[in-house]
Amino acid sequence: MDKQEFFATWSELHGGAKIEGVVKSWLQISYAVVKPLYKIKITPNILTLAGLAFAIALWQYPNSWPAALFLVLSLFFDGIDGSLAIISRATSKFGAFTDSFVDRLAEVFWALALYKIGAPALLVFIALLAAFTQEYLRARAGGLGHNELGLVTICERPVRASLIFIAIISNVLNLEITTIISTIWVAMQMTALIQLTISSYKRLSI
Repeated sequence: MDKQEFFATWSELHGGAKIEGVVKSWLQISYAVVKPLYKIKITPNILTLAGLAFAIALWQYPNSWPAALFLVLSLFFDGIDGSLAIISRATSKFGAFTDSFVDRLAEVFWALALYKIGAPALLVFIALLAAFTQEYLRARAGGLGHNELGLVTICERPVRASLIFIAIISNVLNLEITTIISTIWVAMQMTALIQLTISSYKRLSI
């Protein structure tokens, strides 16, 4: 599969989303990475499980310098498994469900790592619940025939990962700002949930 066909397939799977700006840059990187993986018979499920494995490693060793790398690798592998599925023409509803389920599971381990480095349990729970509700709204809209809600909120998955990344680095440097970062996450995640709820209501009431 050449790059243009890859772009076209990705756009179709995402409700005709435009490929430009940051999205195009990421897809170009993703395509370049997964092309050789496809040639050596790596499957999308292997990448999905690798992302989960690094999330578990993060949970186990959140107070170490490698923790930041574990988070980055978890997010990275979770991000390219779908691209590999497109290139290998292995996209399916079951694959999409599995990928989404493992993504949510990985985020649980991210949140547990945040808790282990000192974030208040209540804040972590509220932020994670809001994040999962946000993703549920998207999935539910998809089940009703709306593949995309046409909105990128202020606290999508890469942003959540970035906040936890900052918390991990700060913790290793003995900067006691984990609670502050957790509070920021809650505020941003609740705002994102409100954004998506309003957008969902407008789109589904048409």
